[in-house]
Amino acid sequence: MHEITGLTNTEAAKRLAQDGFNELPSSRRRGSLAIAAEVVREPMFLLLVAAGAIYGVLGDLQEALMLLGFVAVVMGITIYQERKTERALEALRDLSSPRALVVREGTRMRVAGREVVVGAIVMLAEGDRVPADGVLLSCTNMSVDESLLTGESMPVRKVKCVGGVTPDTADAKPGGDDLPNVFSGTLVLQGQGVAEIVRTGARTEMGRIGLALQSLKPEPTLVQEQSRTLVRNMALAGLGLCCLVVVIYKLTRGGWIEGLLAGITLAMAILPEEIPVVLTVFLALGAWRISQKGVLTRRIPAVEALGSATTLCVDKTGTLTLNRMRIVSMWANGRVFAVPDEEPTGTSPPGLDSAEYEPFHQLVEYGILAGEVDPFDPMERAFADLGERYFQGSEHLHADWELVHEYSLSPDLLAMSHVWRSPQRDAFVIAAKGA
Repeated sequence: MHEITGLTNTEAAKRLAQDGFNELPSSRRRGSLAIAAEVVREPMFLLLVAAGAIYGVLGDLQEALMLLGFVAVVMGITIYQERKTERALEALRDLSSPRALVVREGTRMRVAGREVVVGAIVMLAEGDRVPADGVLLSCTNMSVDESLLTGESMPVRKVKCVGGVTPDTADAKPGGDDLPNVFSGTLVLQGQGVAEIVRTGARTEMGRIGLALQSLKPEPTLVQEQSRTLVRNMALAGLGLCCLVVVIYKLTRGGWIEGLLAGITLAMAILPEEIPVVLTVFLALGAWRISQKGVLTRRIPAVEALGSATTLCVDKTGTLTLNRMRIVSMWANGRVFAVPDEEPTGTSPPGLDSAEYEPFHQLVEYGILAGEVDPFDPMERAFADLGERYFQGSEHLHADWELVHEYSLSPDLLAMSHVWRSPQRDAFVIAAKGA
């Protein structure tokens, strides 16, 4: 693809200013004031403030200051926990932002993934994250993991675009083999290719998912609903008792002011001022405990929802399954050998080190040589893992060999071959896999 020059630096800067950074839509970052305003609107918080104000009016400054101190504690814990989580999520987003190899003015250069623009020419190789949605101008033996978008862990095969980039080819959806489209956030498992970017940022398939998620409003948790109901009922009960005491006091003793003070005192006695503090402290402790397990809590009330969950619905990939392949049996010279489940690294399963199992040794050896040096393809990774487990330090692993040439999969020959040369001799070794 030496004839491709890509965009000029001026064109790239102009498109970046026009379309914005290649970033996924994220919820607006909440500052300390926004978090504090959200806390103030909680009925439990208003209960504490109202109780403190009433105690101040009644002249009990000690009780008023204590309740206002609780107000500061509740607000401080909530702001600290949520700001800490926001900072951690921002750091994770920065770390996960990939860099892209682009062609500009005929020169290959690495740029930040957020600076990729529409029309950019991106070079993709095994192990790369696709920075934005694009169409393949050329590719060789390329397969991509699109499970991030489709939920299917099996890699999909890619082909180059025939007839140029058109609106029809640019609007294809993820999933399915033999498509020329690559999508933002997906992982190249095998091969290499050159893609022209057609969508960035919120216009990518992943960006559309992000926009859809942003439209969802968080529902109040069960403890929030119950606490609001409790505060409302207790407030109504306190108000009713206060009015009743005022009326009775007036009828029996003839004083409105004394009756009002007695009614307010009774209402304050039944209001549960401690509940907001207890709830906040215990939920914050729950958020801290699960953070020790590597789980971040963006909103403190979510701890209660997680703790009361009885059914957890998850994708099987990475939970019931490990999203990786493992060799369980091998066939060579008419014989089948079953590989044990797990063995300590560097030890052979029973009998595998004997001479009669040499065909299986060669099968693993050439399976590794036929794959990439640092494989991402699940099957190649399975051979590499098997070699590391059973043949570490043996003559069947060749870390010092030089990869001289690679023959990729083609329509004429459905096999890929690697030509190796050892440092001890001038002879070449060719390892091939395929049909």
